[in-house]
Amino acid sequence: MRAIIFVNGDLGDPAVARAQLRPGDFIICADGGTHHALALGVRPHAVVGDLDSLDDEDRETLAVSGCELLAHPARKDETDMELALVYAVERGATEVVILGALGGRLDQSLANVLLLAHPALAGVEARIVAGSDTVLVVRGGEERVLRGAVGDTVSLLPLGGDVTGIITTGLEYPLRDGILRFALARGISNVMTAAEARVRVGNGILLVIHTVVKRGT
Repeated sequence: MRAIIFVNGDLGDPAVARAQLRPGDFIICADGGTHHALALGVRPHAVVGDLDSLDDEDRETLAVSGCELLAHPARKDETDMELALVYAVERGATEVVILGALGGRLDQSLANVLLLAHPALAGVEARIVAGSDTVLVVRGGEERVLRGAVGDTVSLLPLGGDVTGIITTGLEYPLRDGILRFALARGISNVMTAAEARVRVGNGILLVIHTVVKRGT
């Protein structure tokens, strides 16, 4: 199952967000992300969180449409996005696209990026799409394929420690059983040399940021 999660951050260009939607997607909103979905004309299947961003009219509209409202206490250990991610996996999602996860408060944006490494997402293709950027993680033993165009930027950042056994193809500066050290910036601003690049990791967790470079028309 493919799930789309709307978060209450900066959605950016609505056309970019709308382009991520496919027929049959399971639509989940993390509380205030509901407003982004409704603005795009998308009916959520479920809204998850403490629901403090929804007024009575919002709740009535959602209830009438058959949307499931999964309310959690305001005093909780998880953010609304974390609850939405776990719910998506519980519903059987094998692919998750997250929209509106960045922008606004820096702490929340960083937390949302780090949630891509959540243990519940092991084996799930999860990514944040924000404008021209797609953010994902590659865990040890995994390979991810990046599809774009020659000239796109790809940055590789270790999470939680050094990442070893990195193999990349389709990038200007390839790695062959390479190592990227935690808190060093060596992996920033690589460049795609083909329409497809691959990133494989031996051990550790690697954050990958694929940026589509704007080109003249």
